[in-house]
Amino acid sequence: MMASALAAKLGLNSLRRRQARNVNIRISTMESDMEFSCEVKWKGKDLFDLVCRTLGLRETWFFGLQYDVKDTVAWLKMDKKVLDQEVPKEEPITLHFLAKFYPENAEDELVQDITQHLFFLQVKRKILEEEIHCPPEASVLLASYAVHAKYGDYDPNLHKPGFLAQEELLPKRVINLYQMTAEMWEERITACYAEHRGRSRDEAEMEYLKIAQDLDMYGVNYFFIRNKKGTDLLLGVDALGLHIYEPDNKLTPKCSFPWNEIRNISYSDKEFAIKPLDKKTNVFKFNSTRLRVNKLILQLCIGNHDLFMRRRRVDCLEVQQMKTQAREERAKKQVERQRLEREKRLREDAERARDELQRRFVLLQDEAHMANEALLRSEQTADLLAEKAQIAEEEAKLLAQKAAEAEAEMQRIKVTAIRSQEERRLMEHKMLEAEMLALKMAEESERRAKEAEQLRQDLQEARESERRAKHRLLEITSKAVYPPSQPSQPPQPSQPSQPSQPPRPAQPSPADSMPADLSFSRENLSFDFKDTDMKRLSMEIEKEKVEYMEKSKHLQEQLNELKTEIESLKLKERETPLDILHEQNAEQGTSKHSNFKKLTLQSTKSRVAYFEEL
Repeated sequence: MMASALAAKLGLNSLRRRQARNVNIRISTMESDMEFSCEVKWKGKDLFDLVCRTLGLRETWFFGLQYDVKDTVAWLKMDKKVLDQEVPKEEPITLHFLAKFYPENAEDELVQDITQHLFFLQVKRKILEEEIHCPPEASVLLASYAVHAKYGDYDPNLHKPGFLAQEELLPKRVINLYQMTAEMWEERITACYAEHRGRSRDEAEMEYLKIAQDLDMYGVNYFFIRNKKGTDLLLGVDALGLHIYEPDNKLTPKCSFPWNEIRNISYSDKEFAIKPLDKKTNVFKFNSTRLRVNKLILQLCIGNHDLFMRRRRVDCLEVQQMKTQAREERAKKQVERQRLEREKRLREDAERARDELQRRFVLLQDEAHMANEALLRSEQTADLLAEKAQIAEEEAKLLAQKAAEAEAEMQRIKVTAIRSQEERRLMEHKMLEAEMLALKMAEESERRAKEAEQLRQDLQEARESERRAKHRLLEITSKAVYPPSQPSQPPQPSQPSQPSQPPRPAQPSPADSMPADLSFSRENLSFDFKDTDMKRLSMEIEKEKVEYMEKSKHLQEQLNELKTEIESLKLKERETPLDILHEQNAEQGTSKHSNFKKLTLQSTKSRVAYFEEL
């Protein structure tokens, strides 16, 4: 009895151990949640690789698994077991798959579409939640690209007023800063959205990132620190280096230290030590608030420094293959998009031609209808005139007959007039009356004859009008849809010959003006990254950024135009301290890149001394 109970207990413990070998972990991405059943012995890298394979992500070096611990965040270590770290204990264990490190230039560094999409979603959320300060005019432009990334090309038949009513596109700070209704904001966003016609959704996301990466707080992780004097400061860690801020100004750093000037970073308890590359410069130190924060700072510094150096070396074979594949896919997409655009353009042209033909057909139908009505009226007029002419002829005949009868009566009266004088006088009187009546009849007959002649002329004119109306209808029905081409202009009379001018010397072409000994060789284009001075590399990077700023002149003009449109509706009393600081920087012409270049022009030693005196 005891033996069977003991065996059952041992079997239950064995089952529990087998069940405890797996743990449920929920991975929350920017788009969805995924759940995995993981072995308890798995390290952070095993779980991270599984998530990346599931997402189809190859640019893994930008991302990490984040979790909340007490009043801060931490990133899962790749070389330690998942359950040995300070992850939440209740199942399913929730971890967030997020971008841990940001690129210097999104367009050059982000290769895969999934990488670009995840960055787009994360940066968009940070802007909407105001973790990244964004000025109002840039918020509207970014919102228009976000709409394009979701809905594709603007179509007024589909995207009618109110289609953005349920979308969260602007930070609440921006909405509260202006006396503008939701409809007014939508109108301005839609106006910008309509200008992006022809871009793909991926291109809209990249344009979003290209604008966002110039924002002052983009990609910066902030930590509270104190220098040797005990002054409260902010440490900013990003892709370019370390930046020191005042606690109430996260936009403009007081001093900066690029990664290529830093040799080593270490910490002991709460004290951080930064060793510059310049051996003449002393190590500068600062204190953070907690040991856990020190670990996080060190992780971010090491990762950003490694990526900074990696960008300045030749790409590894895997990255080269990824970039080649991405270029081929983008070329295919571009060809397909051009084909679709061409078909769409041809279809629109055909629809316009069809509408024009329909319009002309309706116009010709109207003209034909009017011509038919005119012909019908002419025929009716001709019939009426013919009837009147016939009546007039009959009346003229009747009058002529009456006149003949009156003449016969007068002759008869003359014959009988001799019978008596009295009868003669009576007959003379009657004869006079008969003559007057005959005269009147003759006049009436002449008038009727003239009227009949006039009616015959009118009939002829009516028939002529009928003939012309029939001819016009025939012309309209046989007229071609397209007008004949204009005849060529007659040749102009030849001008008198001018005295011949002396021949001008031939202008040298740009190719001829090049030195004869100037040639390019593929061998001369190789670079030895090992022997290249890091300072010169950083200056070249700054030069590229200045060129980028020059190319973005149109973008700046667009932002200024948006700012001018909504400036009159701003409520100054609702401006936040960061809004005021941004306005001051804009008035001074200070941007993120120009300020960084200005700060790094000074020597490392002077910047270290300045930091310690803050």
